[in-house]
Amino acid sequence: MKTTISPIPIYDDNYVWVIDDGHYAVVVDPGLAEPVDDFLLKNKLTLCAILLTHHHWDHINGLQALYENWRCEVYGPDDDRIPAVQTIVKEGDVVHIKPLELSFTVMATPGHTTSHICFYNDDVLFCGDTLFSLGCGRMFEGTAEQFVNSLNKIKSLPAELMVYCTHEYTLSNIAFVESVLPESDAIQQKKEWAKSLRKRNQPTLPVKLKDELSLNPFLLTDSHSFQQHLNRIYNADVADEVSAFTLLRTAKDNF
Repeated sequence: MKTTISPIPIYDDNYVWVIDDGHYAVVVDPGLAEPVDDFLLKNKLTLCAILLTHHHWDHINGLQALYENWRCEVYGPDDDRIPAVQTIVKEGDVVHIKPLELSFTVMATPGHTTSHICFYNDDVLFCGDTLFSLGCGRMFEGTAEQFVNSLNKIKSLPAELMVYCTHEYTLSNIAFVESVLPESDAIQQKKEWAKSLRKRNQPTLPVKLKDELSLNPFLLTDSHSFQQHLNRIYNADVADEVSAFTLLRTAKDNF
């Protein structure tokens, strides 16, 4: 069955993702209800499921109202900070959305939060705030080791997957990438591409995992040559991927 994935922009830089087949819809991380309801009504869609990656307010503030309006299925992590979750899902569970004939496997990705999860299948990855275009989420609750393990899980997925994260951070992340990676044509091309889209108020998402594997510094921390490069530019003593990630995350937090 053919489906379409559409972004609903909310707040300053969030997207609520809507998956639909022209009749039924699934929404991912609804930080607001009203724009989602407007989209569903405008496109004559019935909401049949909500997927939640983590508990932060800008991902769940629309949950209660949407659930009350639609009485749809809700899937999310085991976290009592999330209201109205109908079905708690964990690593390895498979969510079957029958009206859309879609299935998603659940991946536990602690780091940004301790209970963060992602949803993926053969084509797409909905990763919340674990991975961004050319970046990753802040480490609010987890440890560097947890975050590295989570990113390594994502790195093990098929490179052709399309990555749907929740924030429009591409251009700001490129500025950081330029400070930590050697200058390259690929980065400059990505920058011009992103600038062009944002000038037209178009999203730079989704992105292909394959591109992230080569340009996202947070996915390069296992590279010995990149570790040596970090040691040179930061006068540091990085010796493994966890210390490389810790250095990068601290640098990005203060960039």
